[in-house]
Amino acid sequence: MSPVSVAGEKHKVLSLLSRLIDFLGQPKELEDQLDQVLRMLADYLPIRNSSLTLFIREEGEIYIEKAYGLSKQQQSKGRYKLGEGITGTVVETGKPLVVPDISKEIRFLSRTHTREEKGPISFICVPITYHNQVLGTLSSEQFFEHAEALEEDARILAVVAFMISEIVSIHRLEHEKGREENLRLKHENLKLREALSQELHPPNIIGNSSMMRDMYMLMDKVAKTNATILILGESGVGKELVANAIHHLSDRRERAFVKFNCAALPESIIENELFGHEQGAFTGAASARPGRFELADRGTIFLDEIGEISALVQTKLLRVLQEKEVERLGNATPIKIDARIITATNKNLEELMAQNKFRQDLYYRLNVVPIVVPPLRERKTDIPLLTDYFIERFSHKFNIEVKRISTPAIDMFMSYHWPGNVRELQNCIERAVLLCEDGVIRSYQLPPTLQSSTSSGTQFAGTLQERIGVMEKEMIVDALKEAKGNMARAAKVLGLTERAMGLRVHKYDIHFKLFRPASEK
Repeated sequence: MSPVSVAGEKHKVLSLLSRLIDFLGQPKELEDQLDQVLRMLADYLPIRNSSLTLFIREEGEIYIEKAYGLSKQQQSKGRYKLGEGITGTVVETGKPLVVPDISKEIRFLSRTHTREEKGPISFICVPITYHNQVLGTLSSEQFFEHAEALEEDARILAVVAFMISEIVSIHRLEHEKGREENLRLKHENLKLREALSQELHPPNIIGNSSMMRDMYMLMDKVAKTNATILILGESGVGKELVANAIHHLSDRRERAFVKFNCAALPESIIENELFGHEQGAFTGAASARPGRFELADRGTIFLDEIGEISALVQTKLLRVLQEKEVERLGNATPIKIDARIITATNKNLEELMAQNKFRQDLYYRLNVVPIVVPPLRERKTDIPLLTDYFIERFSHKFNIEVKRISTPAIDMFMSYHWPGNVRELQNCIERAVLLCEDGVIRSYQLPPTLQSSTSSGTQFAGTLQERIGVMEKEMIVDALKEAKGNMARAAKVLGLTERAMGLRVHKYDIHFKLFRPASEK
């Protein structure tokens, strides 16, 4: 490099640093200062783009906070773990790195780089440190001129990084405060949502999963209205319980809740049950009888399996929805009624409409507010709550003391897909309580459907000796739980010597220390 060019470089450096000193001494917003620093670097160095990253220690991640010459999309890609790529290495080591040609450097990850140049592109990355703590990096991508110029540019970046380190430290503190505030607000919001969900939790429904809490909030909103509700869900999910809860949350709670199942009943019976009849309307009609709609006047009527009703009943039901009146069999005089209608089905009514089996106008009248009850397989966190509830219920009913359910049994519950939903779980618990012998529900007392490989993947296919081994391991685990990891006490409960207990624990690879209290581990 000639003396003239050297003098020119020194003048350029001094001019940049002098301008930076003047600029940083002026009162400005931190955001504006950091943006302007990157612009100044581009005025004095052959930079294509530059970026300033922050290291968020709590998250273990480095991300681009400010950039020059990069699009928003490119900036969003600039995220690195500690030690990852050039940027992650600089943050981890606290030492600068200079790459003359990024196409020959395997550590360069090219997350924000666009390869459209003919000549080599260099990369300089220097740490930003404050009180011996690495806060982030200052880096630049630039056209390669010669090695001496690149080293000089790296020194300039290092000086600039030192000059802005205090500003970056303040900026990072503000970021952390904002992050802590966001976390605090998120935590408070979560607590409020949980408190609200507990307040809205209907007493007749078991479940506290997020899907159920969302459903409770929707139920509370629509209960205070007179809107027609369509409850959707698979068989056994508890649609009737939802309808009952909505009624008791509504202003009609003091009035009748009338329920009627439309499935597998002849058309004449459904019509008679819903709309009533007059004396002599048909053979055997010895006296007049009001229908379910009349009984539900000023209250709520729940029509389950609404997808099963015939075309004629659909037509009459549509009139009830439109005119708010019914006609008894044998009498053409309409009777005004004020009943809130809640319907439910496990069928796809839209498919039935496409097959001309369900009236389109009736569907839209019923589907004012749809509520979907999630299947049990999608809210498995509720299974322990439901299990405890049913164990207590059937223990009291059959006068059988059940203290708990074994871990393998509850694991089997959690791995099963529950095609019959809550109703199937209820039946499983009822059977298990009846078979319970020692106060503990065990996996071999559960129905075969839960233990088959096709249904749950939990069947153990092996010899008699291997099956006995599975039961033996389960009993040892239960004994260790009760003894809080004390091998001698567990051996005594099982009637084994301590040596025999030790051999079996070793055989089944049971980590008995896991059952000890946290203070003793």
